[in-house]
Amino acid sequence: MPIVKELPLVPAERALKVIGGRWKIFVLYFLFEGPKRLSELRRVIPGVSQKVLVQQLREMELHGVVEREVFAEVPPRVVYTATALGLSLRPIVGALCDWGKRHAAALRALDEPVAAEVRRPRSVRPGALAASKSVA
Repeated sequence: MPIVKELPLVPAERALKVIGGRWKIFVLYFLFEGPKRLSELRRVIPGVSQKVLVQQLREMELHGVVEREVFAEVPPRVVYTATALGLSLRPIVGALCDWGKRHAAALRALDEPVAAEVRRPRSVRPGALAASKSVA
């Protein structure tokens, strides 16, 4: 497991490395519901390619948050499950989602006065336009 050696020593940075990535939060979110096959994950996570999804799952498997089970069938069936360590991330993922919603709302609130100002037409004094032309 060479990837484990590459993990940072700082705990917060280590956690972000394990769950960081474009699709890892999505994968964890859906695996919290229960085991999923690769095709199920691709269906519920639109926009992810199979190659990238497999890469993310392999990294998560190396980090011990996802387990991969291969069934001896033809064709082979592979099921991904969140491990106990992976399930321990549930409150963290929930907190990140809550914070993301609050952050979006706060930014919208900051943008509303600016947007209202941009939409409001400027009032022009009747003689101001003529005065500005005579100065030029």
